[in-house]
Amino acid sequence: MSRIRRLSEGTVNRIAAGEVVERPAAAIKELVENAMDAGATRIAIATSNGGADLLLVEDDGIGMSAEELVLAVLRHATSKLPVLGGEDDLSHIVTMGFRGEALPSIGAVARLAIASRTATGDAAEIRVEGGAVSGPSPAGFLGRGQHGTRAEVRELFYATPARLKFLKSARSEDLAITDMVKRLAMARPQIGFTLTMNGRASLDLPPADRLGRLAKIMGREFGDNAVKIDSVREGVTLTGYAGLPTYNRANAAMQFLFVNGRPVRDKLLVGAVRGAYADFLARDRHPALALFVECDPAFVDVNVHPAKTEVRFRDAGLVRGLIVGALKHALSEAGHRASNTVAGAALAAFSREPSPFQSPNIFSAIGVREAAPSYNAVPLSVRMEEVPAIEPSAEQPLGVARAQLHETYVVAQTADGIVIVDQHAAHERLVYERMKAALAHGGIVRQPLLIPEVVDLDPAEVTRMGSRASELAELGLVIEAFGPDAVVVREVPAMLGKLDVKGLVRDLADEIAETGNALALKEKLEEVAGTLACHMSVRAGRRLNAEEMNQLLREMEATPHSGQCNHGRPTYVELKLSDIEKLFGRR
Repeated sequence: MSRIRRLSEGTVNRIAAGEVVERPAAAIKELVENAMDAGATRIAIATSNGGADLLLVEDDGIGMSAEELVLAVLRHATSKLPVLGGEDDLSHIVTMGFRGEALPSIGAVARLAIASRTATGDAAEIRVEGGAVSGPSPAGFLGRGQHGTRAEVRELFYATPARLKFLKSARSEDLAITDMVKRLAMARPQIGFTLTMNGRASLDLPPADRLGRLAKIMGREFGDNAVKIDSVREGVTLTGYAGLPTYNRANAAMQFLFVNGRPVRDKLLVGAVRGAYADFLARDRHPALALFVECDPAFVDVNVHPAKTEVRFRDAGLVRGLIVGALKHALSEAGHRASNTVAGAALAAFSREPSPFQSPNIFSAIGVREAAPSYNAVPLSVRMEEVPAIEPSAEQPLGVARAQLHETYVVAQTADGIVIVDQHAAHERLVYERMKAALAHGGIVRQPLLIPEVVDLDPAEVTRMGSRASELAELGLVIEAFGPDAVVVREVPAMLGKLDVKGLVRDLADEIAETGNALALKEKLEEVAGTLACHMSVRAGRRLNAEEMNQLLREMEATPHSGQCNHGRPTYVELKLSDIEKLFGRR
C-alpha cells in the first residue's frame, strides 16, 4: 500500500489559508484590495475584537452577479489575470490582487458571507463556512441603481483552532489592521476610507491629493516638511515625498514604498534611503518618506510572496540608483531649508505650565513661569556689531546679522522674524560640501602601498570585487585579482591615512555581495571628509565681525543642505515675528 496520498480539498484550502491569511490584517488586506480592483470610490471597514470576531468591508465598486459570486469563492479563480495569445499572462499584472486564493482561503478557516450587486442586476449572497459553500441566494443588499459588495468575515480561524491560539492581543491586532489600512489608503488617495473598531470610529480619510493623504496619515508636520520627488530613469518613474533631514525619527517605521500602487516592504528601500541620507543623519536616526515606483509590469515580479508584500525587480540596481539619485536631487533643491519643527521645539522651550500655587499675572496668562533669580548663572555675552543700516529683504531668507551671542550664535533679522545660527555647525556643513565637490570633480588622491597587501577571499568574492575594480579605483582603491582566492591591494585613498586594509576589503566584499554597491568605502571617505570639515570649520567661541557673519549667512543660502549639520541637527532656528508676539501675549 502506498504511503503517499492526496490531501483532501478542505486540508489543501486550510494550508493555503495559512500562507495567505496569517492574521486578521492579512484578511483585511485581501478584501480591501478586491474592493480597490472593483473600482470603488468609498471603502468602509469595520472590525471587532481585533478582527477575530468580525471583519467587514463594504464598497461601492462594480459588484458581482450571482454567477460571478459562485466562481469568486473557487480556488484559483480570478478576474484579474490578463490573457495573451490564449494563455494566462503572469508577467503583466496590473491589479492589486491576482492569485485567486484569498476568498476561498478565508472561507476555509472562517464564516464568510459575500453580498453583491451590479448596476443592472439583482443583489445576491453566497456563504462559505469552513470550506462548505451555500448559495447563491437573493439578498436585500443595496437598492435599485446602486452597486457594490459587502464581505463579512466572522469567527476567523474557528475551523483551525491551533492558528487561533497564535493570534496576538486584540490591541496588537487592531494596530496591525490600522497600519494595513493606512498603507492601502496611501496607495490610492482618490478613494475614501473609513475604519471602525469595536463600534468606534478609528480612521476617516476622505478623497484627497497625494500629499494631503500622506499628511493625514503620517502627520501634518510631515506635509509641512516634505520635499517632492519626481524622477524618471529608463522607463521607471519615481514620485512621492521625502522629509527634510532635520525632520527625522528614531526608527524606519515612517518609510513607505509602493510599486505600481501596491504597498510593499523591501530591503531595497532601506539600503537606498540609507545611502541617500548618509550625509545628513546620524546612524541612529531615520528619515520619513513615501515613495511610489511606477514601471512596466513585466519589469517587476509581484508573485514572489503569498501575501504579496514583497516584489522582485528585473534590475534592482537601476531602481536603487533611481531612488538614491532622486532623493539627493530633491534634498539639494531644498537648499538651506530646515524643518519648521525646529522652531516649534524652540518655542515650546519658552512655554511651561504654571504652578497651581502661583498667583495669576500677565506672565502666567501666556504660559511663562517667573524664574527665581539665579546668582550663579552664566553672564550673558552679547556683542553688537556696528553694521550699516541694511534692511533684510526677501532675497535674503536668512536675513542680516545683528549680533553674536556667546561667540557661538549669530542673530540675524529677517523680513518677518529672526534667525539664530550655530556658527560652528553651519560652517562645518559649508566646508563639508566644498570637500565633497572637490572629491567629485578632482577624484580621490591615491596613496601607493610600499608593500602591496594580499587579502584572502572566496573565489566568488574575488569575482565580484574584480567586476567592481574600476568603480573602486575611482574611489582611490586599486585592486587586482591575485589567483583564484585572493586580491592584491596596490593603492588606497590618501585621505583615509593609516587603516586596516584587509578589514576594509572584506567589508567591501560583503557589501557588494549584499547590495551590489561599494557604499562602505564611500561612507568611509565621507566620514573622513566630515571629520576634516569639523576641524577646519569656524569653532564655537570665535568672534566674528559683521562682514564675516553676513558672509556666513549668504553662503548658507547658496549651499544645498546647509540647514542641517553632518549629523542631522539643525544649523539654524527661525522664529517668525508672529510667534514671538504670541510669547509676549500680543496675539
